Amino acid sequence: MKQEAALRQTLTLTQVTALGLAWMTPMIYFSVFGIAYDASQGMITEAYLLSVIAIFFTAFSYSIMARIFPGSGSSYTYVKQSMHPIPGFTVGWAILLDYLFSPIIACLTFGIYLNAQFPAIPAYVWIVLLNIILAIVNIAGIKFSASLSKLFVLFQILFFAFFCTYLIRGFEGFDDVVQPFTNLDVGLPTILAGTSIICFSFLGFDTVSTLAEETINAKKTIPRAIMLIILVASVLYITTSYLIQISYPGLTFVNLDSAGFELMKMAGGAMLGAIFTTVLIFAIFTQGLTSVTSVSRLLYVLGRDSILPKTFFGAIHPKFRTPVNNIVLVSIISLLALVISLDMAVKFVSFGALTSFAFVNLSVIAECYIKRGQRSWKQTIQYLIFPLMGASFIFWLITLMDADALLLGSTWLAAGLGYYVFRTKLSTALRERRTNLFETPAAVQKHE
Repeated sequence: MKQEAALRQTLTLTQVTALGLAWMTPMIYFSVFGIAYDASQGMITEAYLLSVIAIFFTAFSYSIMARIFPGSGSSYTYVKQSMHPIPGFTVGWAILLDYLFSPIIACLTFGIYLNAQFPAIPAYVWIVLLNIILAIVNIAGIKFSASLSKLFVLFQILFFAFFCTYLIRGFEGFDDVVQPFTNLDVGLPTILAGTSIICFSFLGFDTVSTLAEETINAKKTIPRAIMLIILVASVLYITTSYLIQISYPGLTFVNLDSAGFELMKMAGGAMLGAIFTTVLIFAIFTQGLTSVTSVSRLLYVLGRDSILPKTFFGAIHPKFRTPVNNIVLVSIISLLALVISLDMAVKFVSFGALTSFAFVNLSVIAECYIKRGQRSWKQTIQYLIFPLMGASFIFWLITLMDADALLLGSTWLAAGLGYYVFRTKLSTALRERRTNLFETPAAVQKHE
């Protein structure tokens, strides 16, 4: 019998961490800076500190489930195995929304920025070009993608360090150092309003769980990578926020959407602004690259489990050892960037990610605390208190989403459940038909 091709285990801890950071895109910090700064009324360091504490609980839940179920299905696998196939499918369908629209966002923003730099070339040219490049690089293999992502993530980290050197030069004394923590006029609700926006800067750490079957010693590597991603992002975001508050107290911006670029020009003039734009374009490219990687692996698992047609989605190319069918399909879907708005795409991604996060927290309680009965005082903290705190915070974030986002997300989930019911009934009917076909001759022989 011919052996089926399988995913190749080649990824190390460094490569997995780089892929996760590439999907997260640290430069997104500057993309949402103006909105977050305004929402928190300038208390952005405190808002980032709270967001790190809040997102830690969900990251901790992912690391626990990655050890227990080291497969490539991410939240879909965790919820399916710990709770039930139906909520498992629901979460898989929700996270599919997140993963499918992430490459669209990358292509769309790539086209917007490069069209702004080169107005003579239409945005759709850049969108199509990026789609083709992302498909080719992903088909070539996960190891090449990881190496490229590591390089571009390094560029982003170096830019953060470069930018911070501009800020440090303006320090004048001890008053500067403690200034971010001396403004008592801003209340906790205001800081929390900024926190709810800032948490989206951390989206993406979970994507590394889709790479488990291509990772060396996944049970140890994936949990470590998840926590490393959160640690690196936290250090970058909090340090930069702190230095900005010290250097520029009472900032105001002409346009909140372009506040990051305004901040660059304020700190380092046109030169720093140009460097910022260049690094941001590289960051968008790597985010698109890892987005295609993640969604193609999720589609592969759904196909392998026969949730989606197995012959197409569950196939691995014998030469490249990558899910080529899925990569090509995702690249075609990503052409929606030609017609969809950035706002709508972001809403889809946010709804899918937050739904997945909430259920992963609950899956820890279901698997460890209820099923396995791990209820010592330490285990109660790890497997009940922490995930409950994570789930509560995520559900609170969902309630803050606007009506359009909730409507779009709910419609997607309803369509998915309809598909699940149809496919389940179809599979049952086919099984019954096969059973009847096999049983008829036996019944006739017995009668004779």
